[in-house]
Amino acid sequence: MSQYWSPLVQQLEPYVPGEQPKDQRYIKLNTNECPYPPSPKVLAAIQQELADTLRLYPDPNADLFKDAIAAYYGLESKQVFVGNGSDEVLAHVFHALFKPDQPLLFPDISYSFYPVYANLYRLSVKQIPLATDFSLDLTAYTPANGGIIFPNPNAPTGSALELAAIEQLLQLNSSSVVVVDEAYVDFGAATAIPLIHQYPNLLVVQTLSKSRSLAGLRAGFAVGHPALIEALERVKNSFNSYPLDRLAIVGAAAAMQDQAYFAEICQKIIKTRTRVVAQLQALGFQVLPSAANFVFARPPLGNAEAIYLALKAQGVLVRHFNKPRIQAYLRITIGTEAEMDVLLAKLSALVAV
Repeated sequence: MSQYWSPLVQQLEPYVPGEQPKDQRYIKLNTNECPYPPSPKVLAAIQQELADTLRLYPDPNADLFKDAIAAYYGLESKQVFVGNGSDEVLAHVFHALFKPDQPLLFPDISYSFYPVYANLYRLSVKQIPLATDFSLDLTAYTPANGGIIFPNPNAPTGSALELAAIEQLLQLNSSSVVVVDEAYVDFGAATAIPLIHQYPNLLVVQTLSKSRSLAGLRAGFAVGHPALIEALERVKNSFNSYPLDRLAIVGAAAAMQDQAYFAEICQKIIKTRTRVVAQLQALGFQVLPSAANFVFARPPLGNAEAIYLALKAQGVLVRHFNKPRIQAYLRITIGTEAEMDVLLAKLSALVAV
């Protein structure tokens, strides 16, 4: 701690991302990256952009990317906001749309960036406990609030909500913004985007990091009523007018346009997930239902930390959260078939000890 730090910085507890060790080559199943490369059309678009234009600023509105999102979902561009990954989009959401005079509501077991952003922007919070089966019950989101946010599917549990439950919440909560964080929606859940036409307080956030294999490019977006989008644009243009560079804009647009490749990758991951769940259960793991590109699994003895450490020593990374209620579980990203075969073989040996 330094005497030059502001009082705000002194009390911040920053987000801790999944580890990225460099001491050896790992099978990385800890940060929910896609195991397959981006669409060839993405790489071609980026290659074509590698020209004299890099000396010029990018389009501050990223209209090419916005238009691709709007075309994909049947929207108007004024209903779309884009940013440098969905984390930046969420940061602007916390700043622009959540009100400080009432607590922000979100699940107690959820994306760990939510409390970080709330603290950064001086928002009070009320965390709503998940049910005993780790499902998210939106009927519990009844207190007066300055906003509501939750992932669907939830992270790190992987459970997904039906659209009817989300719509019921929207009907009961019309005075504040409801944000549905759909980072993993493409692996088996239904998007809430069609509901934005009926509910002006609904904002849906997505990322291209997972299902479109672009975690290294940093592109995300939000869709909602134009008034919500305008609020986000006002904050963005008061912070950084050029959050997406030229390569990100053309690459992200190409990813949205290549629907066939996107569908193929999602189906491959879903198929692998189905197999892995069955094999984990055969080894005695308790596996929560997942609509994401990861599974949340409890080893037979509940010794998740010991298994995490043993796997790491053998060159396989999974995620362990040393937190109440979930410390007995591992979050395992779905990799390639070959990567999952290695994981399963090592787990089989570890649980047999």
